[in-house]
Amino acid sequence: MTSDSPKTQKEGRSWVEEIEVSGDKLKDKVEGLAAEASVRRIRIKEPDGDIAVDIPLTVGAVAGGAIALAAPILALIGVIAAFFAKVKVEIVREEADKKETKS
Repeated sequence: MTSDSPKTQKEGRSWVEEIEVSGDKLKDKVEGLAAEASVRRIRIKEPDGDIAVDIPLTVGAVAGGAIALAAPILALIGVIAAFFAKVKVEIVREEADKKETKS
């Protein structure tokens, strides 16, 4: 049996930003973004628009040592950086629920 009532669970807002990064700075940029608490997903796009790497992140993942566990992903990022002079990095961020707009 299913319920027809709407879900009232409030989720934070999320938005996507896209930046262009040179290949030699890609690994450092991804590591920096992974350390930010608001970043939920990082996608690295090839110059033709195809997604080369899609990295989902969770809250506290970096604090829990995910960077050490993500060594294969970082190695893949290094290979991508060697092939392309510039790539686009798509960053999905989530806004904290603390900010409420006042009417």
